[in-house]
Amino acid sequence: MTSPSGSGKRIDAASRVIAAPVDTLYRAFVDAAAVASWLPPEGMKGHMHVFEPRAGGTYRMTLTYERPEHTAPGKTSANEDVVNGRFVELVPNERVVQRFEFESDDPAFAGTMTMTWKLAPTPGGTEVSVICENVPEGVRQEDHIAGLTSTLANLAAFVESSTR
Repeated sequence: MTSPSGSGKRIDAASRVIAAPVDTLYRAFVDAAAVASWLPPEGMKGHMHVFEPRAGGTYRMTLTYERPEHTAPGKTSANEDVVNGRFVELVPNERVVQRFEFESDDPAFAGTMTMTWKLAPTPGGTEVSVICENVPEGVRQEDHIAGLTSTLANLAAFVESSTR
């Protein structure tokens, strides 16, 4: 999908209903250890260096491939993606908006991507949706969608196990 503004910048999105209350999910977005646990997609682990969950607050995270034979090279090094970001907006129990950039020498990964996470109460839990705007062209869409889907599955496992 491309941006409705006609800029040609790609937008990727995913969503999932998670069997947990909206406040439990929101807390998982504003806790550094929680984010480092559920955000990395399958095959990666995360390490949070900086995490200031407030409008204007920054974060820095390293995502490391767990297996050296992973299919796509890392954006920062062969086995790592380093992300520098800023929290744009945090609306408790509703929305988290972040902007971030990958540390990379490859211009295909340049630019600032905006991720908007929305939480909406629904029968059986909460619908969690994520919209990624201005996705760098070096991020293959099918890999990105698979990663977003994996991240949502991780988030579900993280919060659903804590609410049982």
